[in-house]
Amino acid sequence: MKITSVTSHVLAYDLPEELGYSQQYYARRTAHLVEVQTDEGITGWGECFGPGPIAIANKGIVEGVIAPMIIGHDPMDRDVLWHKVYNLMRDHGQKGMPMQSLSGVDIALWDIAGKVTGQPIHKLIGGAHRNKVQAYGYGMMLKRESVEDHIARFTDEAAAIIGAGFTATKMKTGLGPKADVKLCEAVAKGVGENGRFMVDANHCYTTSDAFYVGRALEELGAYWFEEPVAPEDLDGYRELRAGLSVNISGGEAEFGRWGWRNILENRGLDIAQPEVCALGGISEYLRVLALCHAHFTPVINHVWGSAIAVATNLQLLAAMPPMPGGLHPWEPMLEFDTTHNLFRDELLANPLDIQGQVARNGGFVSVPDGPGIGVEPDRDFIARYTVGA
Repeated sequence: MKITSVTSHVLAYDLPEELGYSQQYYARRTAHLVEVQTDEGITGWGECFGPGPIAIANKGIVEGVIAPMIIGHDPMDRDVLWHKVYNLMRDHGQKGMPMQSLSGVDIALWDIAGKVTGQPIHKLIGGAHRNKVQAYGYGMMLKRESVEDHIARFTDEAAAIIGAGFTATKMKTGLGPKADVKLCEAVAKGVGENGRFMVDANHCYTTSDAFYVGRALEELGAYWFEEPVAPEDLDGYRELRAGLSVNISGGEAEFGRWGWRNILENRGLDIAQPEVCALGGISEYLRVLALCHAHFTPVINHVWGSAIAVATNLQLLAAMPPMPGGLHPWEPMLEFDTTHNLFRDELLANPLDIQGQVARNGGFVSVPDGPGIGVEPDRDFIARYTVGA
């Protein structure tokens, strides 16, 4: 079997309303799918992390840089191909967009391997430790409105997400430390005794401001404080973890086993959040997962993007071994964006229906058991939303 083509599909549509987080507002949803075809008619699908113009730029890397390196090769040699591509791109970026691009291609190769063998990816990894995964719903995005309007909306939205069956929810901050504490209080009120809540700062604080917010989160009983400071600030992460009782989480902006080695040896995380569509694909994710568990650091995958990313992460969460183990081990969760996303809800020929599963199954989602990532996109849908072709 030989790889015959590698194609990027960048999808986009205008959101019904503008959304924001601590770094920017955005009114357009994007997704970057990768399709790898073979001479035996087997096609694999993957996804690259990175919105908007980043996706367009990554398309150039996928099709112009990576594709010529792997076309004509056996797609089953995915680890050989991973290292060939990484080594040839190493001088031009061991992190960032080259790794995002490699991620989508690698996931597609794993999808092909599953289809060749007739097995879901979790079987290729070594089996499922669980066949269903608890999901948490994130929302409470920033908008161009007053703090008071944010407070009222965050309270209602948190209650609605828990009311929809999710047992935990995650909010955004980024209005400034004092205003952000008020937003956290609103979400804690909305959740009440019915679930847990988490806070995602998207690295908007200095260490001192992160301590200010973090101490409030201790009092409010937040489960974790995500990306409180810049990902480069390893000292800040270590100081926050040592000085706060709320769990410190992060890692979505790190790439590859070498960067993750530095994070983990620094002991600055209570919870690791690798992003499979960015850090180097499934091949590298498995190496990073092993590093995390070697440092006894629990993992809750970062998930952003289309139904391809969701399905891929369900496969990985199924195959994640319990850590440290026991009769009632700590369990990972699926991150689920509750905001408007056609690429999650309508991309697939047979939708995953995450919200419906959560409502019906006490907050749990089943792991797809079809070959590869277990889902297939609708080509007509892809054609309708493709941009920058």
